[in-house]
Amino acid sequence: MSTLFPERSEFDILFRNFFNNEDQFAPALNSKQPHPLNIYYDDKGLHFEVACTGLSNDDINLNVEGDLLKISYKKPKEDTDFSGFIYHGLSKKSFDLGYKISPKFNLEIIFAEMKNGLLTIFIPLAEEAKPKTIKIK
Repeated sequence: MSTLFPERSEFDILFRNFFNNEDQFAPALNSKQPHPLNIYYDDKGLHFEVACTGLSNDDINLNVEGDLLKISYKKPKEDTDFSGFIYHGLSKKSFDLGYKISPKFNLEIIFAEMKNGLLTIFIPLAEEAKPKTIKIK
């Protein structure tokens, strides 16, 4: 990724280039750093990997509302004394992520696991979305 446009994520450039003409380039709407995560799919379903360093299972809220998957964490108010710190670079920042999920994925069955600060979420393909073989008569 080029450092010419640090405020633009790879997804933003891909998304905008897909829907815009090749001779046009639209700048990112916001320059806020997105929460670190990976989203990918394969022939089994949809996978999310969300960075949750320092958080426990109970800290994270995972909800499904209709076709919307919501992943959130609300940072509690802290009265931490930072007087002994030489450097304080780790912070537990609040995040609120929401993704509209295609009907080809089964939101009735979701597998989520937290391991080593990484929340992995798997949503399998719906039965009707799996490839079918049709016999010709």
